[in-house]
Amino acid sequence: MAVNPNEDTEFNDALRKHGILPPKVTEPSSPSPPASPTLSDLLDDMTPVELKEIGEDTNDDELERLAETFRRQRLEEIKKASSSRFGRVYPIGRDDYTREVTEASKVTVPGDPGKGTGVICLLYKDGLPRSERTFEHVKVLAQRHPKTKFVSIVGDKCIPDLPESRQPMLVIYRDGEVQNQIVAWGGDRERRLEELEAVLVLCGAIIPTTIPRGDESAREEDSGDESEDGLKKSKYGSRGAVRRTVKSKKDDDSGSELDM
Repeated sequence: MAVNPNEDTEFNDALRKHGILPPKVTEPSSPSPPASPTLSDLLDDMTPVELKEIGEDTNDDELERLAETFRRQRLEEIKKASSSRFGRVYPIGRDDYTREVTEASKVTVPGDPGKGTGVICLLYKDGLPRSERTFEHVKVLAQRHPKTKFVSIVGDKCIPDLPESRQPMLVIYRDGEVQNQIVAWGGDRERRLEELEAVLVLCGAIIPTTIPRGDESAREEDSGDESEDGLKKSKYGSRGAVRRTVKSKKDDDSGSELDM
């Protein structure tokens, strides 16, 4: 009688046990199909706009509630990520300038006011008192306004032979363009943190969401006429002070020291 070695019988098992037949080949089990995504998984992959549309289109109260919960969570995540984008001063080199300043200023974050990102580049000189004081103020402002990017670079490493008399210099970018240059800040007199903050707001580098600290009348004063430099008045500094220290975008376009 012919023996079928592939049959699953006790006789064949005995033959395999004694090595007469080769071991039985076990067929690999087919993998289990992937589990279907849950409703939470599907909602978790949606944008706030898509979640809002789901909530508005459904007649299911439970789905509407769940979609709204996920939408609020997503908006909070976006808000948190946006508000903590920067928060410190980033040291850069000349080779980093285009990427870290010009290109970075072109980034527009959904939900942020204004177009592009405000980027402030501080050109400083070690050992120069007004420069060191400005650097300390810039560190505070970077923490206070984390949606604005602050970078720093040694002045003459950014602009060769930049004279001490023009330092510290702050160059303000937004949307890939130089908005203003503040030259020799603190050169005329010792400047306060609030003065620098106000000028940066006027230049468009910082877009505050609230009235500046301790300035209950700022909204009223900011509605005044613009100065010759295209900057509004501020309680923190007179027109003359701003005119002496801020180089307007128009002047900058006609002959900027920066050639990056």
